[in-house]
Amino acid sequence: MQPPEHAAWIREALDRYERHLVRYARSITGDVERARDVVQETFLKLCKADRAKVDDHLAAWLYTVARNHALSVVRKEGRMDTLSDAQAHGLRDDAAGPLEQAAANETNARVLALLEQLPEEQREACRLKFQDGLTCREIAQIMEVSLGKVSKLLTGALASLRKELTAGGLSAEEA
Repeated sequence: MQPPEHAAWIREALDRYERHLVRYARSITGDVERARDVVQETFLKLCKADRAKVDDHLAAWLYTVARNHALSVVRKEGRMDTLSDAQAHGLRDDAAGPLEQAAANETNARVLALLEQLPEEQREACRLKFQDGLTCREIAQIMEVSLGKVSKLLTGALASLRKELTAGGLSAEEA
């Protein structure tokens, strides 16, 4: 039986990462129910994990386990769905009021559309960095690539997005 502080640590991790992991797993599986199952399995593994071996890199460990399980689920089903613009809008962390929704400009929709045109690795790196706020080192661990590769993926993605947005009439500051 685990000590009470282990249960508290699990609860804290669940509170902090569950919503982000579901969104991330959904971007891989294409389905929120499958994503929830993936995250549930991830936290079950965390319950069995040795805290001393996981605690100093908890975010990377959780995302790696979730990613591997989500990819396994997708392989079993034989397909990988991409996140549509409508789905992405439904995944916002904060519930915007009518004024904020009205103030949302077409730039957000354009960025999301352009993001979907990027190669899969660039999209995944961008989501992990900008949606989930992970460090490049954590992204490298999760994606099982070098730190340099993460840097190239993010730099390339941002350059592509900036080029397309400025070609569409946005200033460098807006892009």
